[in-house]
Amino acid sequence: MHLNKISLFNYKNFSEASFDFDIKINCFVGKNGIGKTNVLDAIYHLAYGKSYFNPLAVQNIKHGEEFFVIDAELEKNERTEQIVCSLKKGQKKVLKRNGKAYDKFSDHIGFIPLVIISPADRDLIVEGSETRRKFMDSVISQLDSSYLHQLIQYQKVIVQRNALLKYFALNHTFDNDTLSIYNEQLNEFGKSIFEKRKDFLEQFIPIFNTHHQAITGSEESVQLVYESHLFEKDLLTLLQENINKDRALHYTTSGIHKDDLSFEIDSHPIKKFGSQGQQKSFLIALKLAQFEFLKKQSGVTPILLFDDIFDKLDETRVAKIVEMVNGETFGQLFISDTHPERTEAIVKSTHQTYKIFNL
Repeated sequence: MHLNKISLFNYKNFSEASFDFDIKINCFVGKNGIGKTNVLDAIYHLAYGKSYFNPLAVQNIKHGEEFFVIDAELEKNERTEQIVCSLKKGQKKVLKRNGKAYDKFSDHIGFIPLVIISPADRDLIVEGSETRRKFMDSVISQLDSSYLHQLIQYQKVIVQRNALLKYFALNHTFDNDTLSIYNEQLNEFGKSIFEKRKDFLEQFIPIFNTHHQAITGSEESVQLVYESHLFEKDLLTLLQENINKDRALHYTTSGIHKDDLSFEIDSHPIKKFGSQGQQKSFLIALKLAQFEFLKKQSGVTPILLFDDIFDKLDETRVAKIVEMVNGETFGQLFISDTHPERTEAIVKSTHQTYKIFNL
């Protein structure tokens, strides 16, 4: 699978721009603020129906304009496909495949397997558990549409149960029968989500460890640990045991919406005990593991986006990444960098075909 071309209209800082791509390596070079990352984000937008960097869709419209359009052509399974994502202020975002609009964006997830490696990934380390859950969920959802459906349903029930808890508090009342209905639904969806997350990580963690050892030369010991209330007890029991706490706080305090991934170096939190270089290596290994996992499970080589990752990586680690690019591991690759000479030297050393776009 590869992207042939993309056209942007009023997307972020671009009024109008078109790019025809090489099937292997494509580099966007130029000063900061020129729009390199925005092209990569537009490609991400096509795969996930949303921006990687700005969750507020309307803020991706160029300042002073009323709409944006991302229009792309790609080759998949020997077929040419057209994907168009557009948004007009005050209206719903529209995602189309070959001229036909999706009823639900979730139906599109997984059609374009894609992985992005970016400085913004540091949020996975420094932000709260929700960011790390989203990472897990995005990988599993690309391969399992039923998982995404269960997740959406679970989140809807959480919102309803929390609204009921607030209603009880405001009206000084309590109805255990109604609450039990929500508990049963959460237990049903939550059990399935927990099992799928557990199965995913059992397969994912060894892949992650292999990539981390390849990048660092096996010099560092790192761990990826899944944390969930459901390792202790089933969700129904947890909801019943925590009812007084939930009523006092007006929200659901236990469940898979509280799951987390612990990122550790030598069994200590990498957030506190890892250097900037160690954190970056950890995140790159995490994303390369995501890439390999998606490739293995789907049989399709994902598109890979490298957003400004060569800063703060020493030559040895850059060489390891180039070595991977040189093999048959990767398919189409998109790179953004502020140093044109560095970029050209790196891509030349891969002996692959490439295009460089000076923005």
